[in-house]
Amino acid sequence: MYENQAKMREEKFICPYQVYDSMEELPRQDAELMRLAHEATKNSYAPYSKFYVGAAVRLANGEIVTGNNIENAAYPSGLCAGDSPLCHQED
Repeated sequence: MYENQAKMREEKFICPYQVYDSMEELPRQDAELMRLAHEATKNSYAPYSKFYVGAAVRLANGEIVTGNNIENAAYPSGLCAGDSPLCHQED
């Protein structure tokens, strides 16, 4: 070990989650986000990976913003579906 190198420690990360068997089981607001994310995949541009992705995010003010992945000719450069709603800017 180098003289000033900190010792690495091991930590646990626990992330509980719920599994639903169908969209009908989701709470109404979550089902709406899933529907809009699925709809956003129609706007994806993925000629290289053929991996079409949509995302929907509910902002703190209740507004829903959607996004989709966009690939570039300089593949794998592009915009991920989850990033595009984060680029949303209010006027």
